[in-house]
Amino acid sequence: MVKKFMVINGPNLNLLGTREPSVYGDKSLSDIELYTENSLKELGFTDVETTWFQSNIEGEIVGKIQSLLNLDYDALLINPAAYSHTSVAILDSLKMLEIPVIEVHLSNTHLRDAYRQTKLTAKSSTIIMEGLRHKAYLIGILSQLVK
Repeated sequence: MVKKFMVINGPNLNLLGTREPSVYGDKSLSDIELYTENSLKELGFTDVETTWFQSNIEGEIVGKIQSLLNLDYDALLINPAAYSHTSVAILDSLKMLEIPVIEVHLSNTHLRDAYRQTKLTAKSSTIIMEGLRHKAYLIGILSQLVK
């Protein structure tokens, strides 16, 4: 049976690879997607399907989360980026989901600015992964496949 994962990425993640590589790493979002999908295949998980989405617009992210209410996905991986600290709208939409929500952050937010250490969206997350850079997505998916 195919396991389906939605992967949602928030603001400024379209600039990964060029935006503060010392914090976020030197891989672009498409590099991370390719790494994740190739790694899953190499590990023998050929029955995994991922759908990737990125937006800098809060309402588009909320709409994509809401669309999962009518779609057949096994889990959501979300990197809300800066919205994790500010968006009640994204938190409220995540609370509606009945599937696992894995929140990922490329950097360890606890080593950064104080305001980054509070994550509103974490209140609706099943798992939070941070500080793993590009590997966070793969490990997030694996957390739902290997139980």
